[in-house]
Amino acid sequence: MPERVGRVAVKVGRVVHVEVFDPALRVLPRAEYELHPHANSPGHVVDRIARGVDEAIAQARVERARILGVGVSIPGQVRPDGTASVFASNWEWNEVPLQALLAERIPDLSVILHNPLRASTVAELWFGAARGRDNVAVLTLGTGVGAGLALQGALYPGARNTAGEWGHTNLVIDGRKCRRGCVGCVETYVGAPCIMQHLAETDPDSPLLHPDDQAATINALAAAHAAGDPVARRVIATTGQYLGIAIADLINLFNPQIIVLTGWVADSLGSAVLPHVRATAARCALTEPWEGTEISLCPIDPRPGGFLS
Repeated sequence: MPERVGRVAVKVGRVVHVEVFDPALRVLPRAEYELHPHANSPGHVVDRIARGVDEAIAQARVERARILGVGVSIPGQVRPDGTASVFASNWEWNEVPLQALLAERIPDLSVILHNPLRASTVAELWFGAARGRDNVAVLTLGTGVGAGLALQGALYPGARNTAGEWGHTNLVIDGRKCRRGCVGCVETYVGAPCIMQHLAETDPDSPLLHPDDQAATINALAAAHAAGDPVARRVIATTGQYLGIAIADLINLFNPQIIVLTGWVADSLGSAVLPHVRATAARCALTEPWEGTEISLCPIDPRPGGFLS
Protein backbone atom coordinates (compact mmCIF):
# COMPACT_ATOMS: atom_id res chain seq x y z
CA MET A 1 0.00 0.00 0.00
CA PRO A 2 1.44 3.45 -0.91
CA GLU A 3 2.32 5.86 1.89
CA ARG A 4 -0.47 8.32 2.65
CA VAL A 5 0.95 11.78 2.03
CA GLY A 6 -1.96 14.15 1.41
CA ARG A 7 -5.06 15.40 3.14
CA VAL A 8 -8.07 17.19 1.71
CA ALA A 9 -9.98 19.84 3.63
CA VAL A 10 -13.42 21.14 2.68
CA LYS A 11 -15.11 24.16 4.23
CA VAL A 12 -18.78 24.62 3.34
CA GLY A 13 -20.27 28.08 3.79
CA ARG A 14 -21.15 30.71 1.24
CA VAL A 15 -18.86 28.75 -1.05
CA VAL A 16 -17.47 25.22 -1.03
CA HIS A 17 -13.74 25.74 -0.47
CA VAL A 18 -11.40 22.76 -0.97
CA GLU A 19 -7.67 22.55 -0.23
CA VAL A 20 -5.08 19.78 -0.41
CA PHE A 21 -2.38 19.69 2.30
CA ASP A 22 0.94 17.90 2.26
CA PRO A 23 2.31 16.13 5.40
CA ALA A 24 3.80 19.42 6.67
CA LEU A 25 0.35 21.05 6.37
CA ARG A 26 1.46 23.25 3.49
CA VAL A 27 -1.42 24.14 1.21
CA LEU A 28 -1.24 22.65 -2.27
CA PRO A 29 -3.82 23.51 -4.98
CA ARG A 30 -7.30 24.57 -3.98
CA ALA A 31 -10.72 24.77 -5.61
CA GLU A 32 -13.88 26.76 -4.92
CA TYR A 33 -17.48 26.40 -6.00
CA GLU A 34 -20.08 29.02 -5.18
CA LEU A 35 -23.32 27.99 -3.54
CA HIS A 36 -26.34 29.92 -4.72
CA PRO A 37 -28.37 31.15 -1.72
CA HIS A 38 -31.37 29.14 -2.86
CA ALA A 39 -29.53 26.06 -4.15
CA ASN A 40 -28.42 24.39 -0.94
CA SER A 41 -30.13 21.03 -1.25
CA PRO A 42 -28.07 18.09 0.08
CA GLY A 43 -27.61 16.73 -3.43
CA HIS A 44 -26.36 20.06 -4.75
CA VAL A 45 -23.92 20.57 -1.87
CA VAL A 46 -22.60 17.00 -2.11
CA ASP A 47 -22.07 17.48 -5.85
CA ARG A 48 -20.07 20.67 -5.28
CA ILE A 49 -17.98 19.01 -2.56
CA ALA A 50 -17.22 15.99 -4.76
CA ARG A 51 -16.31 18.16 -7.75
CA GLY A 52 -14.07 20.34 -5.60
CA VAL A 53 -12.28 17.33 -4.12
CA ASP A 54 -11.72 15.81 -7.55
CA GLU A 55 -10.44 19.09 -9.00
CA ALA A 56 -8.10 19.91 -6.10
CA ILE A 57 -6.55 16.42 -6.05
CA ALA A 58 -6.06 16.49 -9.81
CA GLN A 59 -4.35 19.90 -9.63
CA ALA A 60 -2.13 18.71 -6.76
CA ARG A 61 -1.06 15.72 -8.90
CA VAL A 62 -1.33 13.42 -5.92
CA GLU A 63 -2.50 9.84 -6.43
CA ARG A 64 -5.88 9.37 -4.80
CA ALA A 65 -4.58 6.20 -3.13
CA ARG A 66 -2.09 8.41 -1.26
CA ILE A 67 -4.75 10.69 0.23
CA LEU A 68 -5.16 10.10 3.97
CA GLY A 69 -8.73 11.37 4.03
CA VAL A 70 -11.16 14.22 3.43
CA GLY A 71 -12.29 16.49 6.25
CA VAL A 72 -15.53 18.37 5.72
CA SER A 73 -16.51 21.33 7.88
CA ILE A 74 -20.26 21.93 7.58
CA PRO A 75 -22.27 24.58 9.48
CA GLY A 76 -24.79 23.30 11.98
CA GLN A 77 -24.80 20.13 14.04
CA VAL A 78 -23.03 16.95 12.99
CA ARG A 79 -24.07 13.74 14.72
CA PRO A 80 -21.69 10.88 15.54
CA ASP A 81 -23.51 8.74 12.97
CA GLY A 82 -22.57 11.14 10.16
CA THR A 83 -25.93 12.89 9.81
CA ALA A 84 -26.04 16.67 9.68
CA SER A 85 -28.60 19.30 10.59
CA VAL A 86 -27.86 22.76 9.23
CA PHE A 87 -29.55 25.83 10.67
CA ALA A 88 -27.95 28.47 8.48
CA SER A 89 -30.17 30.94 6.67
CA ASN A 90 -31.99 29.38 3.66
CA TRP A 91 -30.84 25.85 4.61
CA GLU A 92 -33.50 23.36 5.66
CA TRP A 93 -31.47 20.30 6.51
CA ASN A 94 -32.59 17.98 9.28
CA GLU A 95 -30.72 14.73 9.95
CA VAL A 96 -29.30 14.59 6.41
CA PRO A 97 -27.11 11.45 5.99
CA LEU A 98 -24.26 13.57 4.66
CA GLN A 99 -21.45 11.10 5.30
CA ALA A 100 -23.30 8.35 3.43
CA LEU A 101 -24.09 10.69 0.53
CA LEU A 102 -20.44 11.69 0.26
CA ALA A 103 -19.35 8.06 0.43
CA GLU A 104 -21.47 7.39 -2.65
CA ARG A 105 -19.80 10.20 -4.61
CA ILE A 106 -16.19 9.68 -3.41
CA PRO A 107 -16.18 6.03 -2.28
CA ASP A 108 -12.38 5.68 -2.49
CA LEU A 109 -11.70 8.34 0.15
CA SER A 110 -12.35 8.33 3.89
CA VAL A 111 -14.54 11.26 4.99
CA ILE A 112 -14.60 12.93 8.41
CA LEU A 113 -17.33 15.44 9.28
CA HIS A 114 -17.12 18.30 11.77
CA ASN A 115 -18.71 21.68 12.21
CA PRO A 116 -16.65 24.90 11.92
CA LEU A 117 -16.45 25.35 15.69
CA ARG A 118 -14.38 22.23 16.19
CA ALA A 119 -12.45 22.72 12.96
CA SER A 120 -11.37 26.19 14.09
CA THR A 121 -10.43 24.89 17.53
CA VAL A 122 -8.02 22.30 16.19
CA ALA A 123 -6.57 24.88 13.80
CA GLU A 124 -5.81 27.10 16.80
CA LEU A 125 -4.33 24.19 18.76
CA TRP A 126 -2.10 23.20 15.85
CA PHE A 127 -0.82 26.52 14.53
CA GLY A 128 -2.69 29.38 16.16
CA ALA A 129 -2.93 31.34 19.38
CA ALA A 130 -3.73 28.19 21.40
CA ARG A 131 -0.52 26.32 20.61
CA GLY A 132 0.90 24.82 23.79
CA ARG A 133 -2.37 25.30 25.70
CA ASP A 134 -4.61 22.49 26.96
CA ASN A 135 -7.85 24.23 27.96
CA VAL A 136 -9.06 26.42 25.15
CA ALA A 137 -12.24 28.11 23.91
CA VAL A 138 -12.39 29.35 20.32
CA LEU A 139 -15.32 31.70 19.74
CA THR A 140 -16.54 32.04 16.19
CA LEU A 141 -18.24 35.37 15.51
CA GLY A 142 -20.20 35.72 12.31
CA THR A 143 -23.85 35.68 11.35
CA GLY A 144 -24.13 33.11 14.11
CA VAL A 145 -22.00 32.65 17.21
CA GLY A 146 -20.55 29.52 18.77
CA ALA A 147 -17.68 28.08 20.80
CA GLY A 148 -15.25 25.28 20.09
CA LEU A 149 -13.86 23.73 23.28
CA ALA A 150 -10.71 21.78 24.04
CA LEU A 151 -10.18 20.07 27.40
CA GLN A 152 -6.76 18.76 28.37
CA GLY A 153 -5.58 19.31 24.80
CA ALA A 154 -8.40 17.34 23.14
CA LEU A 155 -11.61 18.48 21.50
CA TYR A 156 -14.66 18.30 23.70
CA PRO A 157 -17.61 17.25 21.49
CA GLY A 158 -20.19 16.53 24.20
CA ALA A 159 -22.37 13.45 24.51
CA ARG A 160 -24.00 13.96 21.10
CA ASN A 161 -21.29 16.01 19.38
CA THR A 162 -23.22 19.24 19.94
CA ALA A 163 -21.10 20.94 22.62
CA GLY A 164 -20.26 24.58 21.98
CA GLU A 165 -23.69 26.10 21.37
CA TRP A 166 -22.61 29.00 23.56
CA GLY A 167 -24.34 31.41 21.20
CA HIS A 168 -27.67 29.97 22.35
CA THR A 169 -27.05 30.45 26.06
CA ASN A 170 -29.17 33.12 27.69
CA LEU A 171 -27.77 36.63 28.06
CA VAL A 172 -30.85 38.86 28.48
CA ILE A 173 -34.10 37.80 30.14
CA ASP A 174 -37.04 38.49 27.81
CA GLY A 175 -34.55 39.72 25.21
CA ARG A 176 -34.46 39.43 21.45
CA LYS A 177 -35.74 36.29 19.78
CA CYS A 178 -33.08 34.23 18.02
CA ARG A 179 -33.34 32.27 14.77
CA ARG A 180 -33.84 29.02 16.71
CA GLY A 181 -36.81 30.44 18.61
CA CYS A 182 -34.99 31.03 21.90
CA VAL A 183 -35.08 34.39 23.67
CA GLY A 184 -32.21 36.61 24.80
CA CYS A 185 -29.40 34.45 23.41
CA VAL A 186 -25.78 35.60 23.18
CA GLU A 187 -26.07 35.36 19.39
CA THR A 188 -28.88 37.93 19.31
CA TYR A 189 -26.56 40.56 20.81
CA VAL A 190 -23.16 39.86 19.23
CA GLY A 191 -23.93 38.18 15.88
CA ALA A 192 -23.65 40.28 12.71
CA PRO A 193 -27.41 40.85 12.24
CA CYS A 194 -27.64 42.04 15.84
CA ILE A 195 -24.70 44.39 15.51
CA MET A 196 -26.63 45.85 12.61
CA GLN A 197 -29.63 46.14 14.93
CA HIS A 198 -27.46 47.99 17.50
CA LEU A 199 -26.50 50.40 14.72
CA ALA A 200 -30.10 50.91 13.55
CA GLU A 201 -31.22 51.57 17.12
CA THR A 202 -28.35 54.03 17.71
CA ASP A 203 -28.80 55.90 14.44
CA PRO A 204 -31.63 54.72 12.16
CA ASP A 205 -30.39 56.95 9.33
CA SER A 206 -26.72 56.00 9.59
CA PRO A 207 -24.96 55.81 6.22
CA LEU A 208 -22.96 52.91 7.70
CA LEU A 209 -26.06 50.71 7.65
CA HIS A 210 -26.53 48.47 4.62
CA PRO A 211 -29.75 46.62 5.54
CA ASP A 212 -29.29 43.81 3.02
CA ASP A 213 -25.55 43.37 3.33
CA GLN A 214 -24.03 42.20 6.62
CA ALA A 215 -20.43 42.28 5.40
CA ALA A 216 -20.74 45.82 4.00
CA THR A 217 -22.20 47.07 7.28
CA ILE A 218 -19.58 45.41 9.47
CA ASN A 219 -16.75 46.67 7.26
CA ALA A 220 -18.21 50.19 7.27
CA LEU A 221 -18.42 50.09 11.07
CA ALA A 222 -14.78 49.04 11.32
CA ALA A 223 -13.62 51.84 9.02
CA ALA A 224 -15.77 54.43 10.77
CA HIS A 225 -14.53 53.34 14.20
CA ALA A 226 -10.94 53.72 13.03
CA ALA A 227 -11.80 57.22 11.82
CA GLY A 228 -13.27 58.16 15.21
CA ASP A 229 -16.95 58.17 14.24
CA PRO A 230 -18.97 58.48 17.50
CA VAL A 231 -21.86 56.29 16.32
CA ALA A 232 -19.53 53.48 15.30
CA ARG A 233 -17.70 53.78 18.62
CA ARG A 234 -20.96 53.51 20.60
CA VAL A 235 -22.12 50.48 18.61
CA ILE A 236 -18.81 48.67 19.02
CA ALA A 237 -18.64 49.51 22.72
CA THR A 238 -22.16 48.10 23.22
CA THR A 239 -21.28 44.95 21.29
CA GLY A 240 -18.07 44.54 23.29
CA GLN A 241 -19.92 44.86 26.58
CA TYR A 242 -22.44 42.17 25.66
CA LEU A 243 -19.65 39.93 24.41
CA GLY A 244 -17.59 40.57 27.53
CA ILE A 245 -20.47 39.51 29.80
CA ALA A 246 -20.99 36.31 27.80
CA ILE A 247 -17.26 35.59 27.90
CA ALA A 248 -17.16 36.16 31.65
CA ASP A 249 -19.80 33.45 32.06
CA LEU A 250 -17.67 31.13 29.93
CA ILE A 251 -14.57 31.92 32.01
CA ASN A 252 -16.38 31.20 35.27
CA LEU A 253 -17.81 27.94 33.95
CA PHE A 254 -14.92 26.57 31.90
CA ASN A 255 -11.77 28.24 33.33
CA PRO A 256 -9.85 28.24 30.01
CA GLN A 257 -6.23 29.28 29.62
CA ILE A 258 -7.05 31.19 26.45
CA ILE A 259 -10.11 32.39 24.58
CA VAL A 260 -9.57 33.05 20.88
CA LEU A 261 -11.93 35.20 18.81
CA THR A 262 -12.22 34.11 15.19
CA GLY A 263 -14.69 34.33 12.30
CA TRP A 264 -15.35 37.05 9.76
CA VAL A 265 -16.86 39.51 12.25
CA ALA A 266 -13.83 39.09 14.53
CA ASP A 267 -11.57 39.64 11.51
CA SER A 268 -13.24 43.01 10.86
CA LEU A 269 -14.10 44.28 14.33
CA GLY A 270 -11.84 42.28 16.63
CA SER A 271 -9.18 44.91 17.33
CA ALA A 272 -11.86 47.55 17.98
CA VAL A 273 -14.09 45.42 20.19
CA LEU A 274 -11.37 43.63 22.17
CA PRO A 275 -10.64 46.41 24.73
CA HIS A 276 -14.36 46.57 25.63
CA VAL A 277 -14.53 42.77 25.87
CA ARG A 278 -11.54 42.60 28.20
CA ALA A 279 -12.72 45.44 30.41
CA THR A 280 -16.21 43.99 30.80
CA ALA A 281 -15.01 40.41 31.32
CA ALA A 282 -12.57 41.59 33.99
CA ARG A 283 -15.44 43.28 35.79
CA CYS A 284 -17.88 40.36 35.53
CA ALA A 285 -15.71 37.24 35.87
CA LEU A 286 -14.44 35.82 39.13
CA THR A 287 -10.96 37.08 39.92
CA GLU A 288 -9.08 33.80 40.01
CA PRO A 289 -10.24 32.32 36.68
CA TRP A 290 -10.04 35.75 35.02
CA GLU A 291 -6.41 36.22 36.02
CA GLY A 292 -5.53 32.90 34.41
CA THR A 293 -7.30 33.62 31.11
CA GLU A 294 -5.93 35.32 28.02
CA ILE A 295 -8.32 36.74 25.38
CA SER A 296 -6.77 36.92 21.93
CA LEU A 297 -7.67 37.42 18.30
CA CYS A 298 -7.07 34.59 15.84
CA PRO A 299 -3.60 35.14 14.34
CA ILE A 300 -4.13 32.89 11.32
CA ASP A 301 -6.36 32.85 8.29
CA PRO A 302 -9.25 30.39 8.75
CA ARG A 303 -8.11 26.95 7.59
CA PRO A 304 -10.76 24.53 6.35
CA GLY A 305 -8.67 21.54 7.35
CA GLY A 306 -7.66 22.51 10.83
CA PHE A 307 -9.37 19.53 12.40
CA LEU A 308 -7.80 16.86 10.23
CA SER A 309 -5.56 14.40 12.02
